Amino acid sequence: MDGEKAGHNNYSMSHLSVALTTTEETGITDGDVITSGSSPGIKFYFVVAVVIIGVFGTAANGLILYAMVASKQHKKHVSIVHQNVLDLISCFLLIICYSLRLCCNISLTGFTGYWYPILLIIFDNTLYLVCYVSIINLAIIAVERYLKVVHPVWSKKKLRNWMIYSAMALDWIASIAYTLSLMFPTTVVPDGNCDAAIYTSESAHFVQLLWDVFSFYFIIVLILILCYWRILVAIRRQATVMAGHSAAGSGAGQAQSNQIQTSVIKTMILVCAFYTIFWFPVNTVFLLWAFAPDMQLDTPYYISMFLVFTYICANPFIYASKFDPVKRVLIGMIPCKKMTEQH
Repeated sequence: MDGEKAGHNNYSMSHLSVALTTTEETGITDGDVITSGSSPGIKFYFVVAVVIIGVFGTAANGLILYAMVASKQHKKHVSIVHQNVLDLISCFLLIICYSLRLCCNISLTGFTGYWYPILLIIFDNTLYLVCYVSIINLAIIAVERYLKVVHPVWSKKKLRNWMIYSAMALDWIASIAYTLSLMFPTTVVPDGNCDAAIYTSESAHFVQLLWDVFSFYFIIVLILILCYWRILVAIRRQATVMAGHSAAGSGAGQAQSNQIQTSVIKTMILVCAFYTIFWFPVNTVFLLWAFAPDMQLDTPYYISMFLVFTYICANPFIYASKFDPVKRVLIGMIPCKKMTEQH
């Protein structure tokens, strides 16, 4: 996006990518698509880097999803698999959205001039949508883990799979409604131009920025901290109890179940910690722009957005290193490991 467009700052969490503003003389954009007559700058390297991490992220998330299914975890941890699927879709959309931005020599006139920006709007907003769903799903996972660990008796009696599916469905419905409510009023496509996140009111843009930051960052982080703090306290208490049972002789099945549960919790705590750290810079930028719209923060914006996309692509490595069922499947796929076991 171009922060100087129409006197309004166009950056916001709801438009993570950049608006296009075509110029009749060049037939290309003065926004994030690189003009053919300009030397590559931070925008160009940012776009190339995002495409690269999108490719690696898609491959890694696909591999983790396969390991989830192979280890039967897609039946036991539906919301976690849902998170993995969302990361996979996000990485794939990164490739599409930012590969389109590398098509800098397209003439934005006539048929191409109409459909090229339309495709960018569609794929960009789909990416924003999946990001919203993914963020809310982190809170759903935290609440689910909290109920199962802190209130195990209640969850066994009351918590049903249809409740988890309903929560995920509501997540999608709310995210779609919010994305569309931002997309239609603030997107203009006049005569081959494509301006995204154009606000007619500075106060409306200010309120929307604050809503995004507090709803999709601070409130989510607060939910994650409260849930996992209570979970860790409950696990420590359970560990003390289990230590006494072990001395008296306890079942191996219960010990294995507790180990898997601990593995899941460690994995999700690390994922949530990464979310808190990697999303903090971009939300800081949004807050600065909300209170100081004329502040020039283009370079911090691109760096912070790169951290966000890195977070999406880094999650598979967390699952691979911390989630024991997935780790076992991945280790079993290593050829040298198979040969060693055969000998």
